[in-house]
Amino acid sequence: MQEWANQLCENRQFGSKMTDSKYFTTTKKGEIFELKAELNSDKKEKKKEAVKKVIASMTVGKDVSALFPDVVNCMQTDNLELKKLVYLYLMNYAKSQPDMAIMAVNTFVKDCEDPNPLIRALAVRTMGCIRVDKITEYLCEPLRKCLKDEDPYVRKTAAVCVAKLHDINAQLVEDQGFLDTLKDLISDSNPMVVANAVAALSEIAESHPNSNLLDLNPQSINKLLTALNECTEWGQIFILDCLANYTPRDDRESQSICERVTPRLSHANSAVVLSAVKVLMKFMEMLPKDLDYYGTLLKKLAPPLVTLLSAEPELQYVALRNINLIVQKRPEILKHEMKVFFVKYNDPIYVKLEKLDIMIRLASQANIAQVLAELKEYATEVDVDFVRKAVRAIGRCAIKVEQSAERCVSTLLDLIQTKVNYVVQEAIVVIKDIFRKYPNKYESVIATLCENLDSLDEPEARAAMIWIVGEYAERIDNADELLESFLEGFHDESTQVQLQLLTAIVKLFLKKPTETQELVQQVLSLATQDSDNPDLRDRGYIYWRLLSTDPVAAKEVVLAEKPLISEETDLIEPTLLEELICHIGTLASVYHKPPSAFVEGSRGVQHKRLPARTGSGESTESPDTGSAAGVSEAPPAVIPSQGDLLGDLLNLDLTPTTTGPPPPTSGMQMGAMDLLGGGLDSLMGDESEPPHMALRADTPQSPQLADQSPSPPDYSPTELGGDIGGSPAMGAAFGAPPAVMPASFNAPVGGGLSDLFDLGGGVGMPMGAYIPSKTVWLQAMKAKGLEISGTFARRAGVIQMEMTLTNKAMSVMTDFAIQFNRNSFGLAPAGPLQILTPLSPNQTIEVSLPLSTVGPVMKMEPLNNLQVAVKNNIDVFYFSCQYPISMLFVEDGKMERQVFLATWKDIPNENESQFQIKDCHLNSDAASNKLQGSNVFTIAKRTVEGQDMLYQSIKLTNGIWVLAELRVQAGNPNYTVSLKCRAPEVSQWVLQSYEAVLKN
Repeated sequence: MQEWANQLCENRQFGSKMTDSKYFTTTKKGEIFELKAELNSDKKEKKKEAVKKVIASMTVGKDVSALFPDVVNCMQTDNLELKKLVYLYLMNYAKSQPDMAIMAVNTFVKDCEDPNPLIRALAVRTMGCIRVDKITEYLCEPLRKCLKDEDPYVRKTAAVCVAKLHDINAQLVEDQGFLDTLKDLISDSNPMVVANAVAALSEIAESHPNSNLLDLNPQSINKLLTALNECTEWGQIFILDCLANYTPRDDRESQSICERVTPRLSHANSAVVLSAVKVLMKFMEMLPKDLDYYGTLLKKLAPPLVTLLSAEPELQYVALRNINLIVQKRPEILKHEMKVFFVKYNDPIYVKLEKLDIMIRLASQANIAQVLAELKEYATEVDVDFVRKAVRAIGRCAIKVEQSAERCVSTLLDLIQTKVNYVVQEAIVVIKDIFRKYPNKYESVIATLCENLDSLDEPEARAAMIWIVGEYAERIDNADELLESFLEGFHDESTQVQLQLLTAIVKLFLKKPTETQELVQQVLSLATQDSDNPDLRDRGYIYWRLLSTDPVAAKEVVLAEKPLISEETDLIEPTLLEELICHIGTLASVYHKPPSAFVEGSRGVQHKRLPARTGSGESTESPDTGSAAGVSEAPPAVIPSQGDLLGDLLNLDLTPTTTGPPPPTSGMQMGAMDLLGGGLDSLMGDESEPPHMALRADTPQSPQLADQSPSPPDYSPTELGGDIGGSPAMGAAFGAPPAVMPASFNAPVGGGLSDLFDLGGGVGMPMGAYIPSKTVWLQAMKAKGLEISGTFARRAGVIQMEMTLTNKAMSVMTDFAIQFNRNSFGLAPAGPLQILTPLSPNQTIEVSLPLSTVGPVMKMEPLNNLQVAVKNNIDVFYFSCQYPISMLFVEDGKMERQVFLATWKDIPNENESQFQIKDCHLNSDAASNKLQGSNVFTIAKRTVEGQDMLYQSIKLTNGIWVLAELRVQAGNPNYTVSLKCRAPEVSQWVLQSYEAVLKN
């Protein structure tokens, strides 16, 4: 549609002065027939009018493909406007009429040699847009000529055509040498040709990230910077984006590039400005901070960013999302520009909320008075969402700027006095955070908060108030009454409130044991016996056991001193921020997500990083990496890309470990395997290989990884703390937890915490392995009355083929035997088919056949296909079935953490596949337990911005290892799973197993 729009706009230059709207208004019947006659008219004007009507019909969605031969006949014309219209029609319908489109080839080839450069460019552009293989072959010669055309307009059009052709047939482009010609065009004398060549190469490089097409060096960078000053605004964007992918050799080259890019900051086009900011933000990383130019550059970056905020609201929003990233990376750029982020009364809500966020990030001791006055004003607005965010912002200011905390608390109390319900609730939520940041400082306001208890109806506000009452129970005389009032409607509360109430009452009991014994018994009973929420139940049982077995330990655990909350809780994780800075001016900078998170089929998306600083006197060490004091020459830490975040997750030394998997040896036999998946080598080769090459039990194996996960340490009561300070008999008076749990919760309850985590069946243990339901493999009508349905199961480490055999014939069946064809994973019967009695007519029997994985190997299509022959006294019958790959997941598939990290880094990025699992409504813990039942082991878990990331390992029966990263967002039923494997052919089948296990 974009092509049509461009073409139609261009046609205005050549067309009649009258409006074209008349072509879109016709509703006559028999229109196709009339148009056919007009297209074959001898009069040029009538012919042109007819083609315009055809294009109009095509644009509004009518099918005019029947006119294809008649429109193609109109190509032989000198009229440029008519030719453009015909080409437009061809682009749209060539794919549905490829044989007819061939008729136009001769005209294309002829037009590519036309004296008029506009016609030459038009012909090559149209040929590139027609995605028909047959035409592609004829495009090569004309395209080669046009790439070396004397006219720059033709060359720039041909450059883009190479990218289009590469998308259709990449091999053809490489064989014809077009990529080398495209690289040569970077040195072209015309800046627009250079820009289009860069755009084309960038486009191709995106789909082939390891091709190194844009081999940038100082000479080519110099040519690009020279062309930058003279080409159009879109050409400048292409060149700046290309420059952003270059890593300068040193700070001197970095400064030189920055100086030549800086003038782009004053460009009228906001996209050019943001692309220039991206280049400067990246190259500033390499400039020493004590350099005068560094300070000058910081000052130059502020005005263009401020100017972007005077555009229309949609552009403002995009600018604000990018500024949000820039402020997190370099707040000093805009530290004096606070006023431009003050909200205007007519700003749309999405702009207001974004400005508010940036105001908090820029808040400092110098401007806090200004900011607080502004925020207090916002809190009296009419827009509820905006007011809520403004109240929260006051709390964030208190946490960020300690000197302002008292003023912030005073402001929040004033807002509570307004008695506006949603303002009061937000104020209570943020005051809870202020208490966490400044303990024992502002507790005098608790009385005011308790007065508003009855007005709280939102879960977050109720949970915050309950936390305050529980935390400061010793200062509140009627704390037990307040908490008891919440307890009356316990089962109607949200999970967040129930969990908070449970903890608060246990805190109250530990502080006032004699007065609240009945209350704590009541809440524990509600949480454990009357609740079906696993999180609530688990916490209830842990508290119950702690209190009944070791009150001293309970006090140490529940009333432990809490760490102070951090100033900025919503900062983007550093490695992700670095990547997003490299994507300023793109959709990633608006979503605040890496491209791999939202681009479909993003296997080719490369993770970008800012370059390491080379300036003097600054440490390049990552804050995550511990180093010995006094060591100044430590190498920079290797931080993994945002795609995995493994370095931060595992908090490990990322240098290669000796426990890592051995590298594959060049002389390895076809049947032998390395730890990471050489096992598929034998089935990737020639299918006609003799059986003796197949993988068998006596094949040499690499050493297995032992599960070295440390068990949790045991604490004695004396280690956990001294006397609890209350009734000495409190533990005894409290009583043991119930002997019988609710029917829905069958884990045994013992005396202490040890049995809670006991492998024999404690809380949160993995569920049983997933077993697909039986399907019919062999129908009776195809097997002379024998019907076989079945499934596969893995029980106690043995793969079972479970079958139901039904005799629907009139005669008895005996002498059963079974045999498998060679298959991808060497599945074979481990013994004979045990059917000891004859199968009478209409009789059904169940039989389970144990399988081994030492049979002959041959790659099947699909990979999990199994061809089976069953013999009985009547005949031999053949069928094929597919087994779930999860049957091949072995029990010793849990990798040790260091090995996992080293392995993830060792497997090439192109072997990583990313998939979506839709409509899954489990939380991360439930998902992990379910997967562990099928031998998918969770190595580690971390939470980033509300998203749980599970890092998992799987080992197949033939030694292939699959590593996975499963992302689960609370409230989002769609999971993202990234799989890495030495044999990527396995990944899609592993994904199927994930879906099957999680959804059943």
